[in-house]
Amino acid sequence: MKNIAIASDHAGYELKLNVVSFLLQEGYEVKDLGPCNTDSVDYPDYGMSLAQAVSQGQFKRGIVICGTGIGMSIVVNRFPKIRGTLCSDVYTAKLCREHNDSNILVMGGRVIGPGLAQEIVKTWLTTPFEGGRHQNRLDKINKIDETLQTNGVKAELEREA
Repeated sequence: MKNIAIASDHAGYELKLNVVSFLLQEGYEVKDLGPCNTDSVDYPDYGMSLAQAVSQGQFKRGIVICGTGIGMSIVVNRFPKIRGTLCSDVYTAKLCREHNDSNILVMGGRVIGPGLAQEIVKTWLTTPFEGGRHQNRLDKINKIDETLQTNGVKAELEREA
């Protein structure tokens, strides 16, 4: 069975419910990491939980939703092996998979509606990574991650010509 994790904050809660319903209809097993209502919460807590689960390999992919998607994008991309991409249109959802092998989809619950969100999710889930020259670029990103984890932010990073 296909499985995926999802989380939101209070601003993304209603859209999250819609996306969960859509994912279930599409045959996915969905792990909802919260929240369980529209009470005000801090988006970093929920973005962190989902990003950790994907970073540690508990899930191949995840979806996070906050008001604009910006806060969640910042949070999830702090984690190793995460390629979180903020998408507000189908074209971006397609290219972030083809070129960047995105493993966390980020959306803004106050920016897009349920119909568009479902189109974005479906495109993101069904578009394969192209590899090739794009894999070379991801390898460079992974090298940056490894260097920073080993040596911290004062690491000497070299740009290839």
